[in-house]
Amino acid sequence: MSGSETHVPKRGPAAGFEETVKDFWRSRPVRPVAGRKFAGVAAGIGYRYGIDPTVVRVALVAATVFGGFGVFVYLLGWLFLPQEGDRVSAFEGLIGRGRASSSPAFAVLLLILLFPGLTWTLSGGWMTDGTGLIGFALMAVALYLLHRNRGQFNRPSMPGPAQPAAAFSMASASAATSTATEGGWDPLAADPSAWDLPNASPSGGMPPQTPPPSAAPMPRRRKSKIGAATFGIAVLVGGVGTVLGLDGEPWFTAQHVVGLTLGVVGIGLVAGSFVRGGRGLIGLAVPLAIVGMALTTVPFENFSVKGGVGDLTATPSQVSEVLPEYHRSAGDINVDLTKLPAGASVTTKVSNGAGNSTVLVPADAEVKVSCETGAGDVDCLGQSRSGVGEDTIDFTAPGDNGQKITLQVKNGVGNVEVRRG
Repeated sequence: MSGSETHVPKRGPAAGFEETVKDFWRSRPVRPVAGRKFAGVAAGIGYRYGIDPTVVRVALVAATVFGGFGVFVYLLGWLFLPQEGDRVSAFEGLIGRGRASSSPAFAVLLLILLFPGLTWTLSGGWMTDGTGLIGFALMAVALYLLHRNRGQFNRPSMPGPAQPAAAFSMASASAATSTATEGGWDPLAADPSAWDLPNASPSGGMPPQTPPPSAAPMPRRRKSKIGAATFGIAVLVGGVGTVLGLDGEPWFTAQHVVGLTLGVVGIGLVAGSFVRGGRGLIGLAVPLAIVGMALTTVPFENFSVKGGVGDLTATPSQVSEVLPEYHRSAGDINVDLTKLPAGASVTTKVSNGAGNSTVLVPADAEVKVSCETGAGDVDCLGQSRSGVGEDTIDFTAPGDNGQKITLQVKNGVGNVEVRRG
């Protein structure tokens, strides 16, 4: 190679890691104005790499529900991906690299929102056990592979600077000559229409501009069978997991089985994005994501056939009459422990699938209590919580009459109240 030759960066599968990353930034997706649902991040990624934007939206929603980082990734895209018609992104406009349609104040707002988004991501249990971090890495790898395999297609064209107006053109010369001729004076004593000037062009003396080459068309691919294959594997994984759970394997709970099945569908969606197939898997991924979110939010283990349906009321007066557990699948539970004798020590549990649970304890008893509900209000000896999601109140209240009560109240859906009688 001679010293005068320049290095031409490679694109596509032949490019190395560094070249792929640099080329991604140079030709990063553009957020479209039309076809977007919110800020256009998902639509921009989908249009850039020839993927249905719905697949990208489902991936971001799943990342938010099961990893906590979907919102953070979306804010990053909003901040660093330029909008259609802009040469720079909102962040680049903020630091003076160019002019963006969004104001600097809005870019600062996006930067501020990144911090609570990152804090929420890092503070969740998904990051604690490593699942969220693995999901974030998988999303980054998927984006890298997309650009490596499809980065040469649908490359965005940024708007170029306006061409300066020509100081002299044949049109102005013709007009000036016509004026001079009409005034009776012709400096060349010839008809201007007969002038033969070299390199004259209707564009005002400027050489003709060669139009930029259009983006290479996306190659046509055969219809993929990845959707049917993924659906079959997902059904197989879900079925095997359900059988193992019913057989007594403790790990294969409903939450884990749904998570495994959703993981298989997610892999199928990512793989399908490369071969332009598997769009039908979206109809399976959305309900699975909703079911998975519900299973991880509401403690459905409180629902069981053996718990029975209907209201349950108990007022034990002796320690032997206190049951180890008061359980209902649906209905209200009312337990009155104020009739127990002085000096009694009891331990009991109240479990309710759907309904209100109320427990009365003696006024001067020492009470070690734990209250929890998946959806509803909690009033546990003056400590209050409300809303959706497991929120446990766990503390010990002192007493002076010698009675010691250890109590656990756990509801799936409904209010929990523990008060002194």
